[in-house]
Amino acid sequence: MSVKKTPTGRWQVDAELSRGKRVRRTFDRKVDAIQFQAKVRSKSGSVSAQLTTERDKRRLSELVQLWFDMHGHTLRDGERRRRVLVRLSERLGDPVAYRLTAALYAQDRRLRAQAGVSDKTLNNELTYIRSVFNELKSLEQISYQNPLLSIKPVTIQEHELSWLTNEQIEELLQAVADRPAGSNPHLELLILVCLSTGARWSEAERLGPSSIKNGALVFSQTKSAKVRVVPIAKQLVYRLVDHWHVYGPFTSSIGAFRRVLVKTSIELPKGQSSHVLRHTFASHFMMNGGNILTLQRILGHSSVKVTMRYAHLAPEHLKEAVKYAPIRFGDTLVTPRAKSEGVDMKNAC
Repeated sequence: MSVKKTPTGRWQVDAELSRGKRVRRTFDRKVDAIQFQAKVRSKSGSVSAQLTTERDKRRLSELVQLWFDMHGHTLRDGERRRRVLVRLSERLGDPVAYRLTAALYAQDRRLRAQAGVSDKTLNNELTYIRSVFNELKSLEQISYQNPLLSIKPVTIQEHELSWLTNEQIEELLQAVADRPAGSNPHLELLILVCLSTGARWSEAERLGPSSIKNGALVFSQTKSAKVRVVPIAKQLVYRLVDHWHVYGPFTSSIGAFRRVLVKTSIELPKGQSSHVLRHTFASHFMMNGGNILTLQRILGHSSVKVTMRYAHLAPEHLKEAVKYAPIRFGDTLVTPRAKSEGVDMKNAC
């Protein structure tokens, strides 16, 4: 059973219903041909025979396209993923898909790492190619297990998130104010929005007059695909309304933000400039006594595990480590806690 493009640009399904009995149909769109193919397979008595590994000669690039036609096109970044997967297929030599081995993939990943590709990018690529096999298996388009099941993601060393102190925030805003006339008019308000809500820079840029409701900003088209609402100060509401009335919608301003950062004494690790305001909001929120679950909802994290990166900044965080440690520090010496508190060690267990 196959789906092939004809010389006229149409798509033909050639399916075997049973031994010696075939059906051929032609469609204008590939997606219609694939849907018909799936329907025929579900009714055919020889489905298992058609899907046997030995008879499946489709190459990796064909599975990538099939994945995109049946599922990938529904994802927000589906087209970008497809391009990444096509390049991966080419690097691997576009093998027959079921013959792809963990060793072949691991060799490509090693070469990519040596070329300077980041661990995060490598892990993303592994996630994407695994999803191709997993999704097609669930859609009954392949019969074999994911050949990359044994490949483990690269362990990424967690880096401490950078955030701005109150003094650095003042320096940043002063640098914005000191720009020459005619500079990007949106920059200051975008910074204030991110510092007030913990929004990602791209989320802030998508805001408009309709985003203000009942004294709060409504963020849509977010990374988690969920709408979230964050209250803001009345003064910021008034400034946003006036700004949009005078200057219109926000435009892309991340370049202007990076240029201003360079003019300050603020030094940030590579890759953290676009998120430093989001980290700053979260860090100050926790240092001022905010609740970690509330912060999770404000930031829109799908799991509190991600938000826990900021938990160590809470005033009371892990103070029990000092309170309940097995030793205590006096003015001149260190003594076992049990002894200093008169505990009978023989009967303590």
